[in-house]
Amino acid sequence: MRVHVTDLKPGDSLRMDTFSSKGLHVLPKGTHLQIEEIAKLMQLGVDYVDIESIQEDPAPSIRSSVIQAASSNFDTMIDGFESVYMEALTKGSFNQTVVDDILQPSLNSLDKHKDVVSLLLLLDREDNYTYNHSLQVGMLSYYIATWLGYPKKECYEIGRAGYLIDIGKCRISPDILNKPGKLTAAEFDEVKLHTIYGYEIIRNSMDDPSTALVALQHHEREDGTGYPHQLTKDDIHPYSQIAAVADIYSAMTSHRIYQSKQELISVLREINTLSFGKLNGKPVQAFIQHLMPNFIGKHVLLNTGDMGVIIMNNPLDVFRPLVQSGGKFLDLARERKITVVEIYME
Repeated sequence: MRVHVTDLKPGDSLRMDTFSSKGLHVLPKGTHLQIEEIAKLMQLGVDYVDIESIQEDPAPSIRSSVIQAASSNFDTMIDGFESVYMEALTKGSFNQTVVDDILQPSLNSLDKHKDVVSLLLLLDREDNYTYNHSLQVGMLSYYIATWLGYPKKECYEIGRAGYLIDIGKCRISPDILNKPGKLTAAEFDEVKLHTIYGYEIIRNSMDDPSTALVALQHHEREDGTGYPHQLTKDDIHPYSQIAAVADIYSAMTSHRIYQSKQELISVLREINTLSFGKLNGKPVQAFIQHLMPNFIGKHVLLNTGDMGVIIMNNPLDVFRPLVQSGGKFLDLARERKITVVEIYME
């Protein structure tokens, strides 16, 4: 069956060798096409190919069950954090066993999910920012630790520290946390205290100084401009450096009462910029290198109003991908006026 390359789907199989218009051998007979191979055909100007058949992609039903399971886990973690948060508010401490019972099976299950972007999109909820944010930071901290090669036990501990990162906010006035406008200097000074409060609550609850330090230090910056103690690079715990990356990314890509969420890839670009002086470069680069491939195949809304699909990442500018839209292929590294404004799971 002869089809245009724009009609190809992952799972299609080439019926014969494929050549470009200049006679260059592109792909051999029998190749089972995936997004990367389809993108290669497009890049080399191949218009039509012969395939064995157009196969239905079996992935959606599998993906659906995986997503449903992940969503259920997320709901459990969010509900659990709410109970831990309220216990910390009333008692000044929480039960570590409850945290581990909630978190351990959920974080361990993340090893099955390689598409972290889909998980982030699944967590794109506008209610209960503090609880959702804590879940995202815990999840992303776990992934970053894994990508950096930490042992399994430490990955869990780092993920747990991220999950508890904002427990100190239970002592901050809800009127300030939920204020829709800009905070006054005095109000911002009060918000900053959540790092110290979090440290104290965790020290009262767990025999784990590292987790407490993450709560204390996650707003510190390597150039000394952070808070509460204006620490510099060498004085910031490695776990805190990881959590800081997860914390900023989650905050910038989430809807908050005083701030609209930002698009995922553009925030990665900003995170990359922050790795030159503010954030530690190792967790930032691990985060970018492992997250960017997850955007391939995602549907996007462009600032032109057109819908498209990310076909591949651009090696010359990783934050400006190649997008297929309306039968055309847009290299956003060249089309500088066109940007992605929204990313969708399907």
